[in-house]
Amino acid sequence: MTAIATATAAAISLSLPFSFCRSTKSYTRKFVKGSFRVFAVYGEEGGIPDKKSSWLTLFNVEDPRTKVPQSKGKFLDANQALEVARYDLQYCDWRARQDVLTIMLLHEKVVEVFNPLARDYKSIGTMKKELAELQEELSQAHNQVHISEARVSAALDKLAYMEVLVNDRLLQERSTAESDCSSSSASTSTGLLNTVKSRQPRGTLNVSGPVQDYSSHLKNFWYPVAFSADLKNDTMLPIDCFEQSWVIFRGTDGKPGCVQNTCAHRACPLDLGSVNEGRIQCPYHGWEYSTDGKCEKMPSTRLLNVKIKALPCFEQEGMIWIWPGNDPPAATLPSLLPPSGFQIHAEIVMELPVEHGLLLDNLLDLAHAPFTHTSTFAKGWSVPSLVKFLTPASGLQGYWDPYPIDMEFRPPCMVLSTIGISKPGKLEGQSTKQCSTHLHQLHVCLPASRQKTRLLYRMSLDFAPLLKHIPFMQYVWRHFAEQVLNEDLRLVLGQQDRMLNGANIWNLPVSYDKLGVRYRIWRDAVDSGAKELPFSK
Repeated sequence: MTAIATATAAAISLSLPFSFCRSTKSYTRKFVKGSFRVFAVYGEEGGIPDKKSSWLTLFNVEDPRTKVPQSKGKFLDANQALEVARYDLQYCDWRARQDVLTIMLLHEKVVEVFNPLARDYKSIGTMKKELAELQEELSQAHNQVHISEARVSAALDKLAYMEVLVNDRLLQERSTAESDCSSSSASTSTGLLNTVKSRQPRGTLNVSGPVQDYSSHLKNFWYPVAFSADLKNDTMLPIDCFEQSWVIFRGTDGKPGCVQNTCAHRACPLDLGSVNEGRIQCPYHGWEYSTDGKCEKMPSTRLLNVKIKALPCFEQEGMIWIWPGNDPPAATLPSLLPPSGFQIHAEIVMELPVEHGLLLDNLLDLAHAPFTHTSTFAKGWSVPSLVKFLTPASGLQGYWDPYPIDMEFRPPCMVLSTIGISKPGKLEGQSTKQCSTHLHQLHVCLPASRQKTRLLYRMSLDFAPLLKHIPFMQYVWRHFAEQVLNEDLRLVLGQQDRMLNGANIWNLPVSYDKLGVRYRIWRDAVDSGAKELPFSK
């Protein structure tokens, strides 16, 4: 009993708060009984602390002090003495139970102090103080980070702007030298410096208003227009390219040809007809044309010397190319094959109601992914504090940071990208070399008209080769590609609508717009007929 009283006294001296009391107000009451002192800890209503546990019923004993006989200073007979003794025993029992309960509560407090899982309950005041200090430090750190981010962003924006100015200056120096060879270098430098000073920051690009007619210079490139697998010997493919209609079919030798999609007789669309022994037959009067545009059959009349326009057409590496320009075609075609170790899994063709330059702007921008593609491939991507595109000083290719993605603009209208992935929709590593598996993509944005693009999409993987042998897998890939494009289209169509009404869609280029800005500089140089194109080396 002495030990119990000592432990109880120690409990009172510790002044520990008890969360098991029935009331938030607790106090101590001191009794002297016999030769020892007893300290009780109980609620305001005199009951035991309210604790829901399996051993609570052991201490739920009524306080006997309210029933103690009033016998102080009196002589007691045997029965009265027995009654007093019985109440003394009841009180001692009640008191012992209260002391044991106090010890058990103290034991739980000790466990909470030393148990890592229960440390949340110790020293609430101390934790509040530490938390306030940590919050203050965190707030200061956040402020410093925001300041640093603002400085870095401003520096990158200035760098990107200076890069654009340098490119413009080089172009101006070339044109100035060609137009006025007699002017001195000093006067040229002064004129260029005044031109740069007169320009407002970030005002070097202006893509606004109705789409202008495509320049003849932009047509002088090889353009991929179809996948070889889509062109059978007895079928044809109608396409639009630079506001003109063409039809592609295979001749008697199996090689593809591209002719004007208009019959020379009555201007009937030839794609409504059929392919007959390597010649395309008009459905109106049966005139037949070969792949070079020559009419070789005229049923029901005398054969005349008639020829429709045909374009240089070539087949290479699973794609069909045409040369829509007036200049002699280049001797070689660029290769669009995926890197070594990749297998082609899907080839998809779509017609999109947007101008091809707007679509290229979108494909050359990856910073929009965690905001636009939240339901497809970028679901769960975090939003970095800074997105950069790292590229050589003069080039149209590079890689994204922090995304493990390599990207290239291949003139005149192709975007190639290699994405390092761990599994669909997830990213790993800081570069494609750190990733174990990869997705390679080819996007060809053929300018069908000023507000329509023929998109050729090819997807290749360096893993899961069995996927290409699963029946109907092509439809699965097409469904996924359409989902991704639909997320972009609603935005690009909105841009196009505002651009046609005079808004500049390249109003404020920032650091992560570098590849898109370079494409626009290249495109402006082509449209203006520059003899040497920027970023060509």
